Amino acid sequence: MYFVADRKGNIEKEDSQQDRFLAWMYGHVSGRIILKLLVQPPVSRFFGRALDSGASKLFIPPFIRRSHLNMSEYKAKKYSSYNDFFKRELAPGARSIDYTPEILVSPCDSRLTVYKADSENRFLIKHTPYTIAELLRSRQLADRYAGGYIWVFRLCIEDYHRYIYVDCGKESLRRHISGVLHTVNPIAGDRFPIYKENTREYSLLKSENFGTLLQMEVGAMLVGRIENRQYGKTVKRGQEKGNFAFGGSTVILITQAEKVRPDKDILENSEKGIETRVRLGEHVGYAQKTRLDKTLISAYNE
Repeated sequence: MYFVADRKGNIEKEDSQQDRFLAWMYGHVSGRIILKLLVQPPVSRFFGRALDSGASKLFIPPFIRRSHLNMSEYKAKKYSSYNDFFKRELAPGARSIDYTPEILVSPCDSRLTVYKADSENRFLIKHTPYTIAELLRSRQLADRYAGGYIWVFRLCIEDYHRYIYVDCGKESLRRHISGVLHTVNPIAGDRFPIYKENTREYSLLKSENFGTLLQMEVGAMLVGRIENRQYGKTVKRGQEKGNFAFGGSTVILITQAEKVRPDKDILENSEKGIETRVRLGEHVGYAQKTRLDKTLISAYNE
């Protein structure tokens, strides 16, 4: 059971059948025996191939009904498989991207929590201690983000699973870190250091407005593929960076100290252990040394 808030301050308790199943799997001996098999990448690849098959189209209509998806938000097409449906594209105008230069936007539809790293690069997620160095497997790179914020955008299975660049800038080469594939549901975070163990991929973005951002994609249980696009070095805000294949997943942003400030509601919710539901392209923070009018900043924080 966990809590999620919308941007109007309404808070909901979430305790679905899926959550209860995951609690059993991660909390009981018999469940953890099954878990050892499910988190292995070959198992995810097997499920991935099954969901790429034409027969998997049978799962699409019941999923739409169960998840109450508004399909008018997505481009109309005939899907060739369940994974084809899972990677569906938004219809034009279904999301609005804030192009105000000093405003940081969400890279995806998700539930967001922010964490402040201390001067030693340490932070806590669900009572599990992490360091940025463990996350990146690079102490030298981690030192650049001491005292900054870690923005964890957790995607649920019903969310739109494509993600964007949050600002214009120049992107570095990407680094892929192989690992296992735990669920990113908060239940798992109580027992496993999932963001140190899961398969992930990241790159740096020398952005126009927020210093050097680090954007990481984290795979999750039954997610065999992180599918990033191949571009040149220069990218634009709102440009699609990639997508996940089937399952819940996570995008992590890491911002440098004194570069970006989270919106007030997101910061307050995070301090209480509450996730904030955000949509692709909407404001989630602002440049700390910004020229934005104070009235506008106040409006974003109301």
